Amino acid sequence: MKSLLRPALSLFVVLTLLTGLVYPVAIWGVAQVAFPQAANGSLVERHGVVVGSELIGQPFSAPGHFWSRPSATLPMPYDGDASSGSNLGPLNPALADAVRARVAALRAADPGNMAPVPVDLVTTSASGLDPHISVAAAHYQVGRVARATGLARERVQALVDRRAELPLFGFIGEARVNVLMLNLDVDEARAR
Repeated sequence: MKSLLRPALSLFVVLTLLTGLVYPVAIWGVAQVAFPQAANGSLVERHGVVVGSELIGQPFSAPGHFWSRPSATLPMPYDGDASSGSNLGPLNPALADAVRARVAALRAADPGNMAPVPVDLVTTSASGLDPHISVAAAHYQVGRVARATGLARERVQALVDRRAELPLFGFIGEARVNVLMLNLDVDEARAR
């Protein structure tokens, strides 16, 4: 028994050091050199202050900002520690009620907008943290944002078009817009 215990403990210590210390430190070092922005959370700074991350959505509700996709995290929206799906199926009455309430809120915020409401403005993403909305969802909000900010509709539309990200390799996924980055552009345009 003792002859087996010593090699087992030695192997345990060696593997613990390799997989628990050496490997993570090596990967951290490579990431810091090769991808420093991404390795540190893709944080966005304005005037020396961190205002968010390009990777995690934020709740925007002011009329002069583009609104994000609803978050499924509870009790606080866009909480990375609570990332999960809502697990509500398409026939679940709670999902239907939530979608109706979100459509009503969008219609109340922009009563003259009779365009169909894009689905990503009324449903949560799989993680509940999605920082992007579809280009259609951004276009849907252009009129409200333009009126609330006093910017010309064409100027707000140009901001959306400039921030539109194409699908990966041109065909994987769909075109999307990072809401935080777009709202920072809107704030900058208003300040001028």
